[in-house]
Amino acid sequence: MTSPDATPDATPDASAATPPGPVPVVLVDDHHMFRTGVRASLDDRVRVVGEAADVDQAVAVVHEHRPPVVLLDVHLPGGNGGGGAEVVRRCADLLGDTRFLALSVSDAAEDVVAVIRAGARGYVTKNISAKDLSGAVVRVAGGDAVFSPRLAGFVLDAFGTAAGDVAVADDELDRLSKREQEVMRLIARGYSYREVASELFISIKTVETHVSAVLRKLQLSSRYELTRWAAARRLL
Repeated sequence: MTSPDATPDATPDASAATPPGPVPVVLVDDHHMFRTGVRASLDDRVRVVGEAADVDQAVAVVHEHRPPVVLLDVHLPGGNGGGGAEVVRRCADLLGDTRFLALSVSDAAEDVVAVIRAGARGYVTKNISAKDLSGAVVRVAGGDAVFSPRLAGFVLDAFGTAAGDVAVADDELDRLSKREQEVMRLIARGYSYREVASELFISIKTVETHVSAVLRKLQLSSRYELTRWAAARRLL
């Protein structure tokens, strides 16, 4: 599922759009040892300000701290049995300022779609590296959507043909070079710059240059918008 890496604004570096200092995060998981491990492994870009182990506790802690990002397991005890998706729904009043990033061992399509439908901004699996998880938090705080590449497909399948989506126009795609189209598809699926560079045998700097060109040519402002644009046109 993805691995992990995702830009909110017009620049390809999402961190440039986020405020200075570590991003405050609430960590929600019913396993104390896992929370301890995540807290210890996150780098200095992220600061855990609160923890919760079940649905009701999570809702209370998130409302108390109102963090920019909540790292949320999708399978949680308590509440009405809705797990992480229930937490997001019960915090709907905060969604303008607080963003939820699902962090789960599950890569089941129903889990991914349920939490995203509830309002989460991304979904990564627990095999993500500590560095990439910290980066994902920063990107989500900046307004981006982050998915492990293989998980992004579930979201595209579920939401890519919603009302208002449009068919691809040849002139839109023709604005992009062949290489830019390749980069666009991988980025829209949730691949990190590092993964795109490895996949296409180019440098990370070249990937950044292509992403900037793609966003400019398509008149988009973020990777999140790019994912929706590509999904609407069934380019993935």
